[in-house]
Amino acid sequence: MGNAFGMIPGLEPDEWSNDACRGYVIMAMENCGFSKKDIRRVVGQLYEVFDLNSLEDAKEKYHSSPY
Repeated sequence: MGNAFGMIPGLEPDEWSNDACRGYVIMAMENCGFSKKDIRRVVGQLYEVFDLNSLEDAKEKYHSSPY
């Protein structure tokens, strides 16, 4: 990541990617013992969810959820 104007070296924002998010979900589901079939279903659903919702939608869902 290049050093953009106004950025303090070493304090760059976290790198976000949908693939990284999918990886976190896969790791969590594997750690919880979900089946490969269920993990494939959830990862597949993430493609649609990412396309239809913004980051703000996802943050609001997380903050308003019981989880």
